[in-house]
Amino acid sequence: MSKIYIETYGCQMNEYDTEIVRAVLQKDRFDLTDTPEKADVILLNTCSVRENANRKVFGRVHTLKHLNNGRKVKIGIIGCMATDFKQRLLKDPHVPVDFIVGPDSYKRIAKIINDSVNENIKGFDVKLSKHETYEDIYPVRESGVNAWIAVMRGCNNFCSFCVVPYTRGRERSRSPQSVLDEVKKLVDENFSQVTLLGQNVNSYSYDNKDFAYLLNKVSEIDGIKRIRFTSPHPKDFPDSLLNTVAENPQVCKHIHLPLQAGNTRVLELMRRTYTHEEYLALVDRIRSKCPEIVLTTDIIVGFPTETDAEFEDTVRILRMVEYDSAFIFKYSERDGTLAQKKYADDVPEEKKTERIMLLNELQKACSLQKNRAHIGQVHEVLIEQDQTKKSENDIQGRNDGNKLVILPKDGHHIGQFVNVEITDATAHVLKGKVVNIK
Repeated sequence: MSKIYIETYGCQMNEYDTEIVRAVLQKDRFDLTDTPEKADVILLNTCSVRENANRKVFGRVHTLKHLNNGRKVKIGIIGCMATDFKQRLLKDPHVPVDFIVGPDSYKRIAKIINDSVNENIKGFDVKLSKHETYEDIYPVRESGVNAWIAVMRGCNNFCSFCVVPYTRGRERSRSPQSVLDEVKKLVDENFSQVTLLGQNVNSYSYDNKDFAYLLNKVSEIDGIKRIRFTSPHPKDFPDSLLNTVAENPQVCKHIHLPLQAGNTRVLELMRRTYTHEEYLALVDRIRSKCPEIVLTTDIIVGFPTETDAEFEDTVRILRMVEYDSAFIFKYSERDGTLAQKKYADDVPEEKKTERIMLLNELQKACSLQKNRAHIGQVHEVLIEQDQTKKSENDIQGRNDGNKLVILPKDGHHIGQFVNVEITDATAHVLKGKVVNIK
């Protein structure tokens, strides 16, 4: 059998999908390798959310074709780029790809690989499914402390800037029992933290069971100490969900609450379905129920027609909400989206750069202030890595609010929960020492 190497780009859902693909390939007796130089077949599991991600993959394809010193290697594009760029990937002679497989077609990937290797067929399957959730496949994971679990797939929101509904199809949710069965297996494999995934995870719905129900049922499984979820949409936060986050000790006190823009007119063009005022009201409701919540966000600057005055509404919300951290991006035009069809990308690049620099500067100052407020507190930290980028003598983990914490190694190990007194902080990390609590 051919040896397979998989390289993953993009979001946590892609990480999970790679684990699904590993399971499918191992079932069909393919060997997996951890280096591209040893591979006969290389799979690139791709993201199509931003243009930079696409350019990176196209460049990587050309690099990999010349990696094996003339030895023939098959390259397959799987994931969102397979559905988003299917015509170019199949027909452009300057893109040396041998086959493509979309996110709903991984059960057929073994046949497509074999056809490519044995018959030199440029195979493809990019059909989107209304039903596929892969709940009958148990992923092959690498060891670690956190396990991703996709509880639903696809998206029905059709934000005007986003390709996800076109590359991953419509929403469909797994049965609660299939999720619970997967979590029980994870406990047997010594995972103590799970992160529930969906393109819009809090719109999960199965037989009138909502996302709050699922979170509470997962928390009842012995051995699960922390439950995270991502990514939600501001339109789907009923009191039942907020009460669960606030009251259930195993559900982490962190919500990623994408803003995207602070101006109501721009939000309407984005098809985000909430106003400036409604977003701030939701923030107030979350914090009234859970004052210790850690809030993070996504922001897009330079959406078509966004004026300086409208951008100031985003600045205003950033200052008012005081997020713990934010992912801030320049608007990236995506082919096939409503925004690309209806609006010219008319905000100058230098204006986008100016805006993103301003927001990053404001957010860095806010993050530093937020993090320094934790100095003197004791946080429970789950150790994730046995060294940091800067030191082999330090280890790192995350607290309940998903903040990175660095501490001396001192014999502690991955997967251990320790109580850490925070002694210092930067805008990006907390630093501390292990203490005993009587």
